[in-house]
Amino acid sequence: MRWFWIDRFTEFVRDTRATTIKNICFGEEPIDDYLPGHPHYPHSLIIEGMAQTGGLLVSEAGGFRTKTVLAKVSKAIFHELVIPGDQMQLKAVVQDKQPSGAIIEGTVTVNGQLRAELELWFAFLDEDRFAQGPLFPPEDLLRTLRILKLFDVAVDQNGNRIHAPEHMLEAERQAAIGFERRRVH
Repeated sequence: MRWFWIDRFTEFVRDTRATTIKNICFGEEPIDDYLPGHPHYPHSLIIEGMAQTGGLLVSEAGGFRTKTVLAKVSKAIFHELVIPGDQMQLKAVVQDKQPSGAIIEGTVTVNGQLRAELELWFAFLDEDRFAQGPLFPPEDLLRTLRILKLFDVAVDQNGNRIHAPEHMLEAERQAAIGFERRRVH
């Protein structure tokens, strides 16, 4: 997972809602290069952060096996710029979920003030029509989800803790065995 535009999950309720934070740092390359002399976080990266928050939310119930892609940005309203030193709170709420995809409504706030309103549509790609295999190696995705602290806050609709899917844990074990074999030889 090369580019992540969120820093940490603070709330995650299966197929319902998720909240992440993103700390905006002046040292991030897109801040200064986007509009020299007026450093702010680009709207496209705010959308991408919400897409990552919402995409993980709608993918979790299936054990992150479904290839989930952002299909459409149906609403993107930006009220005020996000600048270095701000901490964005991105909240994704599932509006609809079908076998072919999902819709989330998103809000972005800084210190409780609304900065953006989004509606994103996701498509679940059909394995028969698109490339076989996962978009990301499961062990790498698991590592990233741990860094983002998803499993520290994730619960189902009844409040029961959600754990990492077994297939991802097995992929992690197999990768560790392979690494150890390469190291020994």
